[in-house]
Amino acid sequence: QLAIGTLIILPLMMFITGQVTRRSRVAFRDVQRNLGGMNAVMEENINGIRVVQAFARGSDTQKQFAQVNDASRRSGTRADIITAALGPMFTTMSTITIALTALLGGWLALRDIVTVGVIATFVVYINNFFRPIRGIAMLYNHLQSALAGVERIFEVLDAQPDVADVDGALPLVDIEGAVAINAVTFGYDPEKPVLEDVQLTAAAGQMIALVGPTGAGKTTIINLLSRFYDVQQGAIMIDGRDIRSVTQDSIRSQLGIVLQDTFLFADTVMENIRYGRLAATDDDVIAAAKMANADWFIRRLPQGYETQVSEKGHNFSQGQRQLLAIARAILAEPRILILDEATSSVDTRTEQHIQEALLRLMHGRTAFVIAHRLSTIRQADQLLVIDDGRVIEQGTHDSLL
Repeated sequence: QLAIGTLIILPLMMFITGQVTRRSRVAFRDVQRNLGGMNAVMEENINGIRVVQAFARGSDTQKQFAQVNDASRRSGTRADIITAALGPMFTTMSTITIALTALLGGWLALRDIVTVGVIATFVVYINNFFRPIRGIAMLYNHLQSALAGVERIFEVLDAQPDVADVDGALPLVDIEGAVAINAVTFGYDPEKPVLEDVQLTAAAGQMIALVGPTGAGKTTIINLLSRFYDVQQGAIMIDGRDIRSVTQDSIRSQLGIVLQDTFLFADTVMENIRYGRLAATDDDVIAAAKMANADWFIRRLPQGYETQVSEKGHNFSQGQRQLLAIARAILAEPRILILDEATSSVDTRTEQHIQEALLRLMHGRTAFVIAHRLSTIRQADQLLVIDDGRVIEQGTHDSLL
């Protein structure tokens, strides 16, 4: 009878534990979500601190942070309260169980069914029985916090890339560099195409210039050629092979890319250039820098080629960053060269030196150049005028004039 009386409360304990842990799981999810939002606001405003200061938005930024911080604090407090409540609830229930057992035992002892010694033994057993159950419940509650964090991690780990190699994809090696864009249609939103029925044939070694207004689709063509995205209609061929049938790494190993937004790693100048070809020697790196007309300003730095680059290269001007990116592309010795406004942030005199270096670099290589300055594209074998996602004119510089 005492055992039955003791175990009657177990279903109630299991029910309460389930309710508490269910609520704590939701609370911990909110904590992780709010913490992620707070970190995002912090990182964004720290990275954009110059813009914040330039527009005198310091107080507004502090208010924004205070709001997300307050939301994080409230969700954290709620989760801690739920977690902390479980221990006292178990203690209360175990105390009530002991009291009920003592009452039941006293009633049975008055009827000579049990002895006082049996009742005392049961009280000790009840304490020993509830202690591990309470520990397991608390451990399970802490597990909810860990699971909430793990869920956010696995959301990233389980995310499928938009572009993936097909089964049996083969590497693209020893290419000549002939590129064909066959009736390509593409849109970042499939319902709103950015490119429509684009046609282009580039023989190996040709320089192809893409011009047109901002937003016409020039950079999108480069993104498709680099296979950052896959076409929705049509095909892009390199040496007669659809780039969707070969591995992404093998395509990009054949490309040398200099983008508008130059990214530099927090490493030395030497290693940033060497990133184009990790096996390159120091002499190879210096030779590439000279071709890109970057050697002169690198040698004026405090430690020369061993000067440390700050995060994202903020201790260099935009023009200097582009020169380093061009040197990196030169070192890679690609078969296909892509220049997306590669000289947009350099002065006219420096641009002339870069043009000479690029012409040497592009010799024997297929090159795609996006530029708004006519001086950059006069030497192009083909010039495509793109407007509203379509090629509206095509020819040489002189014929289009």
